[in-house]
Amino acid sequence: MRQRPFKQVDVFTAQPYRGNPLAVILDGAGLSDEEMQHFTNWTNLSEATFFLPPTMPGADYRVRIFCPGRELPFAGHPTLGSCHAWLEAGGQPAGEYVVQECGIGLVKLRRDGARLAFAAPPLRKGGPLPEEDVALIARGLGIARADIVQHAWCDNGPNWRGVMLRSAEQVLALRPDATLLAGLDVGVVGPRGKVGVVAPRAPADDCAFEVRAFFPGNNGMAEDPVTGSLNAALAQWLIGAGLAPPRYVASQGTVLARAGRVHVERDAQGEIWIGGDSVTCVDGTVLL
Repeated sequence: MRQRPFKQVDVFTAQPYRGNPLAVILDGAGLSDEEMQHFTNWTNLSEATFFLPPTMPGADYRVRIFCPGRELPFAGHPTLGSCHAWLEAGGQPAGEYVVQECGIGLVKLRRDGARLAFAAPPLRKGGPLPEEDVALIARGLGIARADIVQHAWCDNGPNWRGVMLRSAEQVLALRPDATLLAGLDVGVVGPRGKVGVVAPRAPADDCAFEVRAFFPGNNGMAEDPVTGSLNAALAQWLIGAGLAPPRYVASQGTVLARAGRVHVERDAQGEIWIGGDSVTCVDGTVLL
């Protein structure tokens, strides 16, 4: 063991302790898979990332992303938080974008003033969910099947199953059953307005959707405070289906006393960017 540079970054918020925290090990060289996983579990955070030298041409750095119990090929809030930590530590991109290497390949990030945004990776699986999955999710969420008005695969690394309810209020009222949803990554979205009625451009300060994310954790089902990968996949689905405008803000973490804000934008080339503020709350070293 030795002292390694460490940051704990709160992501999707400009106000400390109101977003989704991330543990960042800025030098993961020499650590085994088991050591990375053990440390991640110990932090009791939703994810931890470990920086390593890149192996792919064009990458500025490589990160491995772990959540309790498993490694992830991609995750959104670790992507933004890791990039924030790297830039804060003096990292300089080789080109116009910061390019991150992770389990799904290369992910590019841009700087929008103080805010960072990543280009949403392509969906590995899309289209409607099987009806048996939709019925199971409805039971697990404690709602009627008819309350799920839209649904789709949202698999962009994490194997999210996305469902849309009639309203943000329904999303906030959910009390899911961990036993029924065991083993599933479920993302729930509800509009702050009528389903299918989309303003051409949502105001920048007005949240158009409420989002919640449920996934298997060490002690049954867990809820993620703010989830970049899910919001990226939801944006591709919702914008593509005409259920969301090309630019909007989603709220997440409300029931966990957080105030996450995810900024979504489809650019002129059709690429979807997922952005958010980040703030470093802990800066120092860790024995690892």
